[in-house]
Amino acid sequence: MLQGLRLFPLVMAMFWLAACVTINVYFPAAAAEQAADRIIHDVWGRENRPSEGPPAADPGPQSRQESRPPALIVMLGRMVSEARAAEPDLDISSPAIRQLTASMESRHSRLRPWYDAGAVGLTRNGLVEVRDQGEIPLADRNAVRQLVSDENSDRNALYRQIAVANGHPEWESDIRRTFAERWVANARSGWYYQDRGGNWVQK
Repeated sequence: MLQGLRLFPLVMAMFWLAACVTINVYFPAAAAEQAADRIIHDVWGRENRPSEGPPAADPGPQSRQESRPPALIVMLGRMVSEARAAEPDLDISSPAIRQLTASMESRHSRLRPWYDAGAVGLTRNGLVEVRDQGEIPLADRNAVRQLVSDENSDRNALYRQIAVANGHPEWESDIRRTFAERWVANARSGWYYQDRGGNWVQK
């Protein structure tokens, strides 16, 4: 009985991981994140990549031995890794996607000062929005509003084109959600974004 109770969490983990694998068969979430990161790095430039922390110290042979996971966990980890490896890469090389990416890249140099100032922020649905009009001089407000409008037009078209280019128009909402998360993950420190409740948060 006690042994069964100990195995229960592992069995539940197995079902949960199996469900994740099943979902990834239909929408390649990991591939979508990688595709989003590649496009975002092209649009914003590599200097926007968040800095990584220092490498973890080697715990030593004895600690590695003591922290070795059970065989079942190792097996489940391999299953998930193999399932992710089997995921198709998303095609982001179509002429329409390249054109939209180039358009957003050329616009970024004009939008970035307003991200830095906190005037423009990243929304929870993968778009941008004028967050604080008071941070924009009166003479620049119309130009900034036009930049935001043009950026949102390109972003909406980008999500749609990626779904269409990969033969799954129904993936558009999943791609939008993935990009919304990755825009925030790749944003510079100090930029504003909306949390799930729609509140503005400074990164």
